Amino acid sequence: MSTKLQDVMFGSLPLLRHEPTEMRVRVTDGDVEVADTTRAMLVWEPRRIVPSYAVPVGDLRGELAPSTVESMDAPERILDPGTPFVAHSCAGEAVDLIVDGKRFPGVGFRPQDGDLGEYVVLDFWAFDGWFGEDERLVAHPRDPYHRVDARPSSRAVRLEADGVVIAESKHPVLVFETHLPMRYYLPPQDVLVELTPTERTTECAYKGRASYFSAAGYTDLAWSYPEPLDGVTQLAGLIAFLDDKLDVFVDGQRREQAGSPAAALFRDRFGLKDDG
Repeated sequence: MSTKLQDVMFGSLPLLRHEPTEMRVRVTDGDVEVADTTRAMLVWEPRRIVPSYAVPVGDLRGELAPSTVESMDAPERILDPGTPFVAHSCAGEAVDLIVDGKRFPGVGFRPQDGDLGEYVVLDFWAFDGWFGEDERLVAHPRDPYHRVDARPSSRAVRLEADGVVIAESKHPVLVFETHLPMRYYLPPQDVLVELTPTERTTECAYKGRASYFSAAGYTDLAWSYPEPLDGVTQLAGLIAFLDDKLDVFVDGQRREQAGSPAAALFRDRFGLKDDG
């Protein structure tokens, strides 16, 4: 019997996982160079869904010291990007990093694992500059097994809120992202309600920085990527909606909305919570 690949991939989530990369990875903080390596590892602690970079201790531009920040046990749930770095889900040692006299508290973690014995995992958000080769990275390291495809489509998409049509388009761009529901990005002229910018912004490692809008009585219901990253530049200026709060019709057929199928699979298989 054939096995669904998603099941295989998410079956490994309870494990400590790593993947070597030949990409040159550089870390800076202001004018301070923190690390420069061509021997980085992508590391996923158990239940974390996005990776962190680990670098060989010998490629750090500073010294490690016992952590002055108390680490915490990770909650028994899927650990999304909002989970603090100091919440660890495997055995290991938390460490501070001291570079040019500046101390970065709790920014490192040394998993208790033979394959990672010479490495230290670094907190992505603790430093203001991460580069893969010469490209600045945002949000978190990219997963080599995560893909985002943006495809122009002629499907007719209609979005309704409480029976009121708020957007309707025959020229959507559909986004297919690994383990996430399909999303619909629509030309601004096909949005039929007023959009009010909000203060919220988010960053995606694969798509860039998003700006948010309120619409039809919902706060932060829609978002757009003014300057999307390479690979999804066709999303520039298009509008997407948090469609799990709306009624969505594709080619006249109502589409049942669902959260991440991967998250549901993992919760069901391992009996974990879906929130903090």
